[in-house]
Amino acid sequence: MTAEPTHLARLLRETAATAILPNWHGIEARHKSDGSFVTESDLAAQRHLAAALARDFPGIPLLGEEMTPAEQEQMLQQADRALWVVDPLDGTSNYAAGFPAFSISLALIEGGQPVLGAILDPVRDECFVAAKGQGASLNGQPIQPFAPSRSLKDCLAMADLKRLPPAQLQTITSHACFSSQRSLGSVALEWCWLAAGRFQLYLHGGQKLWDYAAGRLIADEAGAAACHLIPDSLEPSPAITLEPRLAIAAANVELLAAWRACLELDVTAD
Repeated sequence: MTAEPTHLARLLRETAATAILPNWHGIEARHKSDGSFVTESDLAAQRHLAAALARDFPGIPLLGEEMTPAEQEQMLQQADRALWVVDPLDGTSNYAAGFPAFSISLALIEGGQPVLGAILDPVRDECFVAAKGQGASLNGQPIQPFAPSRSLKDCLAMADLKRLPPAQLQTITSHACFSSQRSLGSVALEWCWLAAGRFQLYLHGGQKLWDYAAGRLIADEAGAAACHLIPDSLEPSPAITLEPRLAIAAANVELLAAWRACLELDVTAD
């Protein structure tokens, strides 16, 4: 069977209906070894989606957030051929607290690059999908970024301040070169909302592969401008790695240039 965006959207909706939405509100969250949260819904969603992908696309391995680091490293070795990357519940702390901003993220990597991505917001029943070179869509309708003007002062920024390097944290809090700032708490949805024109500037200091594999593809295919950096050196980073990456993006290349200048990040889109 050939992987298609509509098929992936159906699998994500089935997973949400089975493993995520029935348990929303009141579920207990616990800390993992890296300090992040996990619930039984995360684990159930990964099991459900892994079984569905193995049934429909046998022979393609899966790298999931809820695997051990050793298992993830082993799976990553398949990225030059074909590999599913899954975040079964992106925004677990939101989910556990009852805040309606979480998602399921699924990407297909071939030749070391994401080629297909699907992200479902189960609360709003919004499914964002993209295929390499074919654009991005939301529930079947094409999407693209939106910018009210060429000025950062007119732009809404989505910025996760917690994981930023100290220099960039000081810069963003002192310069205030944008109109206003938000943080959604689901990296996958943040990439999708940039792609759909719901804000114009993006900054996040520590994204993992399963956070951005599908979302970055959707944003790129919609027409946004973005790059990932190694946090310590702020050098451009290969897309496929298990190490956290700093993300900077904007609705278009002109705004990205102004955004990186404001943040004193002299980088170009990769």
